[in-house]
Amino acid sequence: MEAIIEGLLYVQGDLGLTLGQIEEVLNIDEETAKKLVYNLKAYYDDSKRGLRINFLGNTIKITTREEHKEYYQKLLENPTTHTLSPQALEVLAIIAYNEPVTRATVEKLRGVDSSYVMRSLLAKGLIKESGKSDLPGRPILYKTTDDFLDYFGLASKDDLPKIEELEEERQPKDIYKSIYKEGDSNG
Repeated sequence: MEAIIEGLLYVQGDLGLTLGQIEEVLNIDEETAKKLVYNLKAYYDDSKRGLRINFLGNTIKITTREEHKEYYQKLLENPTTHTLSPQALEVLAIIAYNEPVTRATVEKLRGVDSSYVMRSLLAKGLIKESGKSDLPGRPILYKTTDDFLDYFGLASKDDLPKIEELEEERQPKDIYKSIYKEGDSNG
């Protein structure tokens, strides 16, 4: 069951899990859930793993070890890690054209969980938190940064292609219609 909890924590990412959720998903009582989580935490601590089980308020999360922070920083500062995946480009486009925007909005537009991609973009400094929404739960709002503009060689957001221009480029072309007029000759 500890392996299941480990997988559940991984799937939940930044959201983490509460004991109540673990009890509900595994159909176990609170004492059993606590014991399993503490056993899993002890395993990570005793094995000196790169990850650890952390209690943040009422939430249980998998996090990295603070003592390895310098290595994570090196990775993020390495130019070869600055290439962006198609998923990251998609998230950046959504944020750039809709900012400020919540993660839930990004995920609704993409149709998939975007927490990992957004964490990566935050770490690379391409997006930043820009306040809290007035929506219930006051979710965090995100927007692009000056580093985003630098990365793409833009002076300002006004240099982004207009949505209408992008729509025109996506229009299907008639491959059977010639651009040449009848009677044209090559020479």
